[in-house]
Amino acid sequence: MPVSVAIGRALAALGVGHVFGVVGSGNFHLTNAMIDAGVPFTASRHEMGATVMADAFTRTSGRVSAVSLHQGCGLSNALTGIAEAAKCHTPILVITGDTAAGDENSNFQVDQDAAVAAMGATPMRVYSPETAVADAARALARAVTERETVVLSVPVDIQDHFVEFDESTLERPQPLRSGPAPHALAELVRVLDGARRPVIVGGRGAVHAKDELVRLAETVGALLVTSAGARGLFADQDWALDIMGGFSTEGAAELIATADVIVGFGASLNKWTARDGALVRAATVVHVDDRSAAIGKHRPVDLAVIGDAAIVAAQAAEALEKRGPARGYRTPDVRRRVAAARYWRDQPFEALRETGCVDPRSLTNLLDEMLPLERVVIPDGGNVNCYPAAHLRVPDERGFCFPLAFQAIGMGLAAGIGAGIAQPDRMAVVGTGDGAFMMSLAELDTAVRERLGMVVIVYNDSAYGAEVNLFQPYTDDLDIVRFPDTDIARIARGFGAEGITVRSMDDVAAVQSWIDGPRDRPLVIDAKVATFPSWLMAQRYVLTEDTSSEDLVSEIV
Repeated sequence: MPVSVAIGRALAALGVGHVFGVVGSGNFHLTNAMIDAGVPFTASRHEMGATVMADAFTRTSGRVSAVSLHQGCGLSNALTGIAEAAKCHTPILVITGDTAAGDENSNFQVDQDAAVAAMGATPMRVYSPETAVADAARALARAVTERETVVLSVPVDIQDHFVEFDESTLERPQPLRSGPAPHALAELVRVLDGARRPVIVGGRGAVHAKDELVRLAETVGALLVTSAGARGLFADQDWALDIMGGFSTEGAAELIATADVIVGFGASLNKWTARDGALVRAATVVHVDDRSAAIGKHRPVDLAVIGDAAIVAAQAAEALEKRGPARGYRTPDVRRRVAAARYWRDQPFEALRETGCVDPRSLTNLLDEMLPLERVVIPDGGNVNCYPAAHLRVPDERGFCFPLAFQAIGMGLAAGIGAGIAQPDRMAVVGTGDGAFMMSLAELDTAVRERLGMVVIVYNDSAYGAEVNLFQPYTDDLDIVRFPDTDIARIARGFGAEGITVRSMDDVAAVQSWIDGPRDRPLVIDAKVATFPSWLMAQRYVLTEDTSSEDLVSEIV
C-alpha cells in the first residue's frame, strides 16, 4: 500500500482519537487514509483553528488527537496554535506534508523543522518509505510519553511509494510515570508534618492525580486550589478555593498568602499563579513535577521533588497517615472564609448602569445560573477574559480549557469547537471579546457545520478593550484600537448560527428559548458591555508615576 495509507492506518491503530485539519495536495491522501481507518475528521476553515481544536480536544478528553496540514504555507498558518499547544505540553501530533528532497524551487519550500522548533514544538520527520511507519509511530510515542507537541513532516515524494504494512507490530504508547527519590519524599513528608497552614496546588500536570491530592490534603489539613490550567480539579471539594493567582478572589488570595507551606503539584507557580510572588512570599514552597526542567523555572523553590504527581502524593499521604490526620488549615473559621471567598460570582459588587449596555459581571453571573452546569468553559484573551474564566462555574477538570499560554487572542472559538467535539454530552461555553471573535470568525462556519450546541458569549465593547484600558491613562489617541459598533448577532445568523443582541438584562431571557430548543446550532450572544477595566486588569495594572506603558505592555493578559 502507499506510504500515505500505511501511515494513516498506523496512527489509527496507535490510538489517535480525532483528526482536525485543512486539506491540500500534500496531506490529501494521508487524511483520507486516517478517515478510512476509522479516525473521525473535522475540517476547519483555517489551519490555526485546526491546531487549536486538536489542542482543546486532547486537553478536555485526555485522548491524543492529530492535526493534518499541507506543507509550507499550511504549516505556517498553524504556527500560533502549535506554539500554544507546545507551551501547554499538550500531546498532539501535527502531520504535515513537506517538499520533496532537493526541490528548492517549490513555492512551498521552507525549513519546516526550524519553524517548528522556534515555536517550542518537537520537529520529527519521515525519512524513507522503508522507515515511514516506524517514524510515524515514534513521533506519536514521543508526543504521548514525553507530553510534547510533535510535528511530523512527511515529504510528498515518499508518500506515493508502496510498502508492506503489519499492524500487529504496533504498540500503543503510554505516558511514562515515575516515583520520587526517597530522600526527596522524606523531606516532603517532614515539611508537611510541620505545616500548620498548608495549601496544595493542583496544576495541569496533576489533573490525573485528584484522588491522591485530596487524600494528602485530608491527611495534613490542607486547603486545595488549582492553577488556571487545572481549574475544576477540586470542584466537588468543600475545602477548595477554585483558582490561585490573578483569578483568585481577594478572600481566597488572603488565605493562600498566609499559608506557611505551599506544595505545587504539576503547577509551574509562574507569575500569574503566584501573583508576581505575593501569594507565596511567606511560605515554604515545594514544587513537585515529573520534568526536572520545570522545577524552579519561574521562581526559586525551597524543595524540589521530581516525580509523577499521583505517585508522589500517594506515597506522602501513606507516610503521613501513620501519625493520624492533622487539623492544619481546616478550622471552623477558615471553612466559613473558604465558602465565602471561593467564587467570584458570590462576591458583592455595584453593577454599572449605562443605557444600551450591560455590566459584564451581572451578565456572566446570570448566564452561570441559566446554562447547564454540565459544561466546558473556554475563555479567550483580553480585558474580558476574567468573566468567563472565573464567574462561570465548572463541573470538574475536564470542564475548563484555557488556551492562553501564548497569550494570543482569537483562540477561544476554535478551542470551544474542539472541546465540544471531545465532550458532546457537555455544552461548550466560550467567552470572548469582539476583537478576538472577529479574528476567529471563519470557524463559526465549522461550529455550524458540526451542529454544535455551543454558546459563544461575545463581550462587545467595540474595541480591543485591554489596549484601551492600558493606554487610556497616557493618551487620547485610541482610535486605532476602537471600532464602530458591529452587529455580531446578525453576522452569526448569516453563518447559520442563532444570534441574539443583549443591551439590557431583560434581553437575556432570549437565551432560555435557545436552551429549551433543540440546540442543533451555536448560539452567539452579542452582549454590548459597559467599557471599564475588568477587575483583573485593575489588579494587574496599578499605574504609578514611574511605571511606563512599555513595562505594562509586557504584562498584558
